Amino acid sequence: MARLTKKQKEALAKIEKGRVYSLDEASALVKEITNTKFDASVDIAVRLGVDPRKANQMVRGVVSLPHGTGKDMKVLALVTPDKEAEAKEAGADYVGLDEYLEKIKNGWTDVDVIITMPSVMGKLGPLGRVLGPRGLMPNPKTGTVTMDVAKAVEEVKAGKIDFKVDKTGIVHAAIGKASFSADKIAGNATELIQTLIKLKPTTAKGVYVKSIFLSSTMSPSVAVDPKVG
Repeated sequence: MARLTKKQKEALAKIEKGRVYSLDEASALVKEITNTKFDASVDIAVRLGVDPRKANQMVRGVVSLPHGTGKDMKVLALVTPDKEAEAKEAGADYVGLDEYLEKIKNGWTDVDVIITMPSVMGKLGPLGRVLGPRGLMPNPKTGTVTMDVAKAVEEVKAGKIDFKVDKTGIVHAAIGKASFSADKIAGNATELIQTLIKLKPTTAKGVYVKSIFLSSTMSPSVAVDPKVG
C-alpha cells in the first residue's frame, strides 16, 4: 500500500469518519482539501439502484451545468461544406469532414466532443473502434448527431455534458473546477442529480440514489447525503 503524503494526511484529517455531509458542506470541504498546484477538476460519483445489464435500466442522458464545466471543451464538427460556416461561427475548434475522418483513422482524437449530422454518421461507423473506447462517438441521444449543428456546438461550449451509468451502476461526471465557489459546485451537482432522478427507470426497484461522493483530482472523496433530491 502506498504511503500517504503529508498533504494527503492533512486532507483526510479534515473529513469526519463515517459522516455524510450535505451537498453545500461537501462542496466547501472539497475545495478545502484540494492541494494541487493546478486547477483541479471536481468530480461526482452517484451510485444508482439499477442493473445496467438490463436495457430497460440503462441510465443515460445530458445535462447543461448552470455554471459550466470550467474547461474549454475542444469541439470537432464533422459536417458537409454547407454547414461549415455555421459550425465555425458557433465556436467549433475544428471543422471539416474527410480530412478529419482520415486523421481519426490514423489515431487522432485530440478533442472532447464530436458533433456531426445524420447524413455523416455512415462514414463514422468504421471509426467506432477508435472513437468508442474514448467516448467520442456521436449519438442522437446526447444531441451530438443533429441538423442544428450551431446549437449543439454552443451548448457544449456553455457546459452541456453527457453521462452514462457504468457496468457497476455508477455515474461519474466532472462538474466543475476547484477554483469554482462552493455555491457553483453545489449548483452544478444539484442539476446533475435532479436530471438523474428524472431519468429513473420505471423498472428500477428499491432505493434509486444509493450514494453520492464528491472529490477533486487527487483528493479523498467526501460522502454526500443521497437524499439531496
